Amino acid sequence: MAQPSSRKAYRRTDDYTPGTPKVKLVSEEIPSPLPPYAVLIKVHAVSLNYRDANIANGGNPWPVTPNGILCNDAAGGVISVGERVTRFSQGDRVAPIVDTANITGRETRRSWLAADEDGVLADYIVFDEDKVTKLPQHLDWIEASIIPCAGVTAWSALEGCGMGSTGGVSMFALKLARASGMRVILSSSSDSKLESMRTKFADPPLFTVNYKNAMWHEEVLNLTNGAGVDLVLENGGTGSVVQSVKCTRRGGTVSQVGYLGKQDPTEMAELLPTLIDRRVNLRGINAGSRHDQEDLCAAISAMGMRFDDIIDSTFPFDEAEEAVESIWQGKQVGKVVVKIGG
Repeated sequence: MAQPSSRKAYRRTDDYTPGTPKVKLVSEEIPSPLPPYAVLIKVHAVSLNYRDANIANGGNPWPVTPNGILCNDAAGGVISVGERVTRFSQGDRVAPIVDTANITGRETRRSWLAADEDGVLADYIVFDEDKVTKLPQHLDWIEASIIPCAGVTAWSALEGCGMGSTGGVSMFALKLARASGMRVILSSSSDSKLESMRTKFADPPLFTVNYKNAMWHEEVLNLTNGAGVDLVLENGGTGSVVQSVKCTRRGGTVSQVGYLGKQDPTEMAELLPTLIDRRVNLRGINAGSRHDQEDLCAAISAMGMRFDDIIDSTFPFDEAEEAVESIWQGKQVGKVVVKIGG
């Protein structure tokens, strides 16, 4: 197809007043000719994360570019390449990486999509070829779109299994962990969500705990005969990290992948003594590198994994505002995806 001259994209309004629109549809020119090492991607699906709604509502703890394009998870097809591109051709199924400065994992800086630079909630996006990876051929666009952030974060967090929640990263981790034969304990504040997950993933049985129970970590210890889990995917922050350490086995790992709850440093008084007592490795996970994304896609392809069972809902492109609000309300179990075009 001929290279389009313009694109439609959703930029943040940066109006954090409750009830006001958080994104605005704009039309923008696409560079022509493309830069020598750039690829032009027609986007077919964009997956949303809590981070997107948090940024749109002014809650991101790090600075963001004013009125930037939202979202960091996209899947699409290459329709045009710069004259010096060697890694991709027209028709390749691809996704950009979430941190475009993180190629090998050893870089000293970061550049997060939708924060340090524009995101991907648009019908066309342009990236340098070294910031893009190929996607598994057998996945549809909606499934493929959840790989860059939720998928790579889960892959990095499991590396090294465990317990997670009903959010997007944890749902992807659930799929990876069960495919590897791991026993999984899932947490949520909603009994109905937990019941739904036990029904959907009944074989082998899925264990669950409700973290509204103040002693939920004791439930996890009981489920593991007092030993604790090997690894926790921790995404609550200050309100849950101490209990996550308490229910991790001695010498185990807590992967901090997010901070969904209200953050209060006074809740962490027990962290250091508990961390030392249980000899737990507490590590921060910031998605992963391009190499991590390539490795994950290879593993998904080799195992023929599908992710249709962890997609909560889809929205058309013209309902992007509703999709952001849906994530902000937190009622989903799994991933929310914006579908673009046919």
